[in-house]
Amino acid sequence: MTDQTHTEMACDPAELRSLFLFERLDEDQLRWLCADGRIELLEPGLVFREGDPATCFYVLIDGELRLTKVSGGMEIELNRTDQRGVYAGAWTSYLGDKVDQNYPSSMYVTRESRFFVLDAGTFSRMMHEWFPMAVHLLEGAFNGNRNTSQRLAERERLQALGSLSAGLTHELNNPAAAAVRATSGLRERVAGMRHKLAMMAQGKFQPEVLVTLVRLQEEAAAQVAKAPDLTPMEAADREDALGEWLEDHEIADGWNLAPNFVQAGFDVDWLEGVRGTLEDCPGQVFEGAIRWLNYTIETELLMNEIGDSTARISTLVNAAKQYSQMDRAPFQVVDIHELLDSTLVMLSRKLGDGIHVEKIYDRTLPPVPCYAAELNQVWTNLIDNACYAMNGAGTLTVRTYRENDCAVVEIGDTGPGIPDDVRRRVFEPFFTTKPVGEGTGLGLDISFRIVVNKHDGDIRVESEPGDTRFTVRLPLTRQAPEPDQVDASPLENVG
Repeated sequence: MTDQTHTEMACDPAELRSLFLFERLDEDQLRWLCADGRIELLEPGLVFREGDPATCFYVLIDGELRLTKVSGGMEIELNRTDQRGVYAGAWTSYLGDKVDQNYPSSMYVTRESRFFVLDAGTFSRMMHEWFPMAVHLLEGAFNGNRNTSQRLAERERLQALGSLSAGLTHELNNPAAAAVRATSGLRERVAGMRHKLAMMAQGKFQPEVLVTLVRLQEEAAAQVAKAPDLTPMEAADREDALGEWLEDHEIADGWNLAPNFVQAGFDVDWLEGVRGTLEDCPGQVFEGAIRWLNYTIETELLMNEIGDSTARISTLVNAAKQYSQMDRAPFQVVDIHELLDSTLVMLSRKLGDGIHVEKIYDRTLPPVPCYAAELNQVWTNLIDNACYAMNGAGTLTVRTYRENDCAVVEIGDTGPGIPDDVRRRVFEPFFTTKPVGEGTGLGLDISFRIVVNKHDGDIRVESEPGDTRFTVRLPLTRQAPEPDQVDASPLENVG
């Protein structure tokens, strides 16, 4: 309770009976309420604050109250009412230590108001003595709903994990298969190099010519690593020129060798230099030298492919570890961009080639205290919905920035937009616009609970055709929870 001015007044059992909560109580029960409770006249101002110990149960007799909750660093009004008999405060005290007994919201009175007030312990005792069956049923319903929600949330997570696992398996298979193919090809090229080297050793080479060939081989290997990126048109023109040059110099099947030399960044001038170095050698030896250099280039290209493939595998494995938060504490302080990047990697198959990803990151954003694995689930749900909305073609925008004391993550898509009647319900459990079997209607509900209930943050949606944005705000300062702390309760409604 705050230090707000309040005045105790006489309690009239007849007036209590006029409130819908108490209209069916008998005279003895009404007298008991008046004896153990009290009537308070409260001046405008704060009555109780969100997060403080819930000590009192309030029933409005006359006046007006408003309930608020802090979300994303802002105090949001949940309800404002002057209806007689509405209640707020410690209304779950009858559940004891089964739930968090703190006020889940703040209550203000907007004008002078009268309340019937019961201490939390008195209200709990009254419920257990007068309505033991009701308390039993309510406890069962409360625990049943909580268990059902947990199971459905877990099922949603498992479904998402199954989908991501299938995508990850596909993504890992591609570079792994490429590495296997490149390794097989590399073995053949190395064998060919040994064969050509043996043939060249039988030719009439001066020692200095062999030294030059080794130098050319090293030059070819180094050139592959810094080969320029050519447009398809530029590459085709160079291949034509090199193919003609090789054919003019009687190199059999030269048109098939030309693409390798072009890919490595070589041109006709470089081949002319090789020709000048070996101009005194027989033509067969020159052709052998060209093929030996071609094997060198192919070997380097294959090793690059193996390196790229294994690096891709390593990137995917690291992204999977980052996404799942394996071997990491549930609550930690992290770079939010690492979480977003790992989620994008995990969803790369779903993004496909038709969706362009635009990342606009504020790298000055400080680390965020959070449950990292659960936030990854939020990003997965939002990005997956965006992909579905764009039907495989469009732009996905992932933006981060700071707003006051919050980190803000914005997931935007260029889909057709969300109609107003749907937008008002997107965070409702089991509400979905997807066909039967394609959506459970729990993704955004779970995301809401993770962001709002577990992180004291805020999630909102704005939408018009071609521009839909889900905006998540997360506090930048937050204390680590106690090991046995339970999840936050859902938002309170006025009774």
